[in-house]
Amino acid sequence: MAHSIYIGSAEGNTGKSTVALGVLDLLRQQVGRVGVFRPIARSTDTRDYVLELLLAHDGVEIAYDDAIGASYDEVHADPDGALQRIVARFKKVEENCDAVVILGSDYTDVGSPTELGFNARIAANLAAPVLLVLGGRIGQGQGEHLGHSEARSADDMRQLTELALDELRSEHATLLGIIANRADPDNLDTIVAAIGGVARSASSVGGDVPIWAIPEDPYLVAPSMSTVMAAVDGTLYAGDPELLSREALGVVVAAMSMDNVLPRLFEGAVVVVPADRTEVLLAVLMANAAATFPSVSGIVLNGGFDLPEPIVKLIEGLRAGLPIIRTDLGSYDTAVAVTSARGRLAAESQRKRDTALALFERSVDRASLLARLDVSRAEVVTPLLFEYGILARARAEQKHIVLPEGGDDRILRAAATLLARDVAELTILGEEIEVRARAIGLGLDINRAKIVSPYDPVLVYKFAEEYQKLRAHKGVTLEQARETVTDVSYFGTLMVHTGLADGMVSGAAHTTAHTIRPSFEIIKTQPGVSVVSSVFLMALADRVLVYGDCAVNPDPTAEQLADIALSSAETAEQFGIEPRVAMLSYSTGESGAGADVEKVRQATAIVRERRPDLPVEGPIQYDAAADAAVAAAKMPGSAVAGRATVFIFPDLNTGNNTYKAVQRSAGAVAIGPVLQGLNKPINDLSRGALVQDIVNTVAITAIQAGDAS
Repeated sequence: MAHSIYIGSAEGNTGKSTVALGVLDLLRQQVGRVGVFRPIARSTDTRDYVLELLLAHDGVEIAYDDAIGASYDEVHADPDGALQRIVARFKKVEENCDAVVILGSDYTDVGSPTELGFNARIAANLAAPVLLVLGGRIGQGQGEHLGHSEARSADDMRQLTELALDELRSEHATLLGIIANRADPDNLDTIVAAIGGVARSASSVGGDVPIWAIPEDPYLVAPSMSTVMAAVDGTLYAGDPELLSREALGVVVAAMSMDNVLPRLFEGAVVVVPADRTEVLLAVLMANAAATFPSVSGIVLNGGFDLPEPIVKLIEGLRAGLPIIRTDLGSYDTAVAVTSARGRLAAESQRKRDTALALFERSVDRASLLARLDVSRAEVVTPLLFEYGILARARAEQKHIVLPEGGDDRILRAAATLLARDVAELTILGEEIEVRARAIGLGLDINRAKIVSPYDPVLVYKFAEEYQKLRAHKGVTLEQARETVTDVSYFGTLMVHTGLADGMVSGAAHTTAHTIRPSFEIIKTQPGVSVVSSVFLMALADRVLVYGDCAVNPDPTAEQLADIALSSAETAEQFGIEPRVAMLSYSTGESGAGADVEKVRQATAIVRERRPDLPVEGPIQYDAAADAAVAAAKMPGSAVAGRATVFIFPDLNTGNNTYKAVQRSAGAVAIGPVLQGLNKPINDLSRGALVQDIVNTVAITAIQAGDAS
């Protein structure tokens, strides 16, 4: 039987999608198969963007149509019949899941005061306890991002709680907990106490239930510039399309002189400029580029007038990147349309998703919530569960990681996620104005990151002296050292070497050689390790394996192969994988001969001599190492054969091709390469790395740094 939770609210626009996303993410960290179900669809004409957001979450594998119970029309026409359909369709979802997040209706059906009651009735019939979300704002809805909503007082929240619990009680629904969402940040404790006083007396709907409060965050309710563009029926006239994802925090109608417009600009504003006021348009563009003025989110040119040719050329030459949207609407209609644009917690808004998850993690006692749902952690380790595990471990370590490639948007996006989720402290290399301006333009919050220029004179002098000492035996002069250390890979590596950072992650825009060469010269190998090597953590459908070396050493000697095996076993232990090492070859046991087989045989003997406690087998073929049936025939009685967790390849050609073959054909998630054998952690990225790859690699680096300290 799946563990289900019904997330319902007493009114619309409470932001319960934020709560639903947090609950879904929490459950995905615990169980293998999580489903999503929407009993009443928002609309039959357009797809439900909240449902699409939840279904797009990693690991949720339910078709959109299967996740819907009934429509509003069906509920109105025949409530009992609609309820039967909802239950039947839910049961089909439940059959294939370990847990189901059920998202109640959104009150899009105006004039239905019994909507909460019907949601409570659904919850009771689905045997799903209700996590009640109460909105902390008055006037929630259109224009709220402009400050048109105000915080509810503790007494307001108490009265709202009484009304909601009466509905739940009348339909015999079980109350799991209450979340005051978008609550007044200055009165969270008072609000929790007021709600708790009501809930404690409502024993028939759950008794002494937990109460949590999530504070209001302006970014979660602000529309993006792409939403603003749709609201004014506009087109992108100029600027970077990537910057349309930035949130608009308010509107400035610039139908006045330049002198009066400039003082009214504020951070995140969308500026409405009549197309015939070209001097104001240029002033806003210049102000946005100036460090002395706030960074606006975009410009809406209204009126439908064509810009003069000289102005067009000037805009093209500025290459500002700031989105300029054209619309035929007049100033008044444009302003109304912009202020009516509603923010959505959309899948494409990384900052909103990061903010929502971070707020949920900080505000809700997730262990208590899981305990009330009686959810235990899955024994099978899926790729997602493994990723969640390394993020949690990195969060506990709180290490400082340097990211040298501040000019890469993927690095900035990953940094925003890492900071929002408190995974690590970060330093990003680059010129501060350029890095922060690009992050702001992309709608990313990296305020907590340190931005350091690789040309910082104090650090360049310090690092040059240190590098010259380390490389004096190679004839490196201080002048040569000063030139070398401004290279971001050397600069970042020296930050790690001198203790200004605990680890480094690079390679999104640089080759592997460029990334790791400085570490050979500066960080150097651990005592007793002759070679730096790498592994990939191969997350299969039900387990995680370690593959080494797949990225660094082309043709290791027997001694180096033994070092790689020992380092790989230690890496496996670091990430909770019991090491059972298979030294791979094209023959198993004594069945083959030749130089390549003999190398593996010698390496295996060295490993056994240096680590008698470590289960190791070699030479062994891959099928005998991985498949129990083959192992029983080829190597019966082996502690490793058929159940190996660490696979050591005889050369780079074999290792690199095998990991890629398994990644593509078996759908495995390949995390790495993870470098091993260095005194301090330096890790390389693929130049095709995705944002999540960067996040995972930073987490792994933080864990390595924690184990090394």
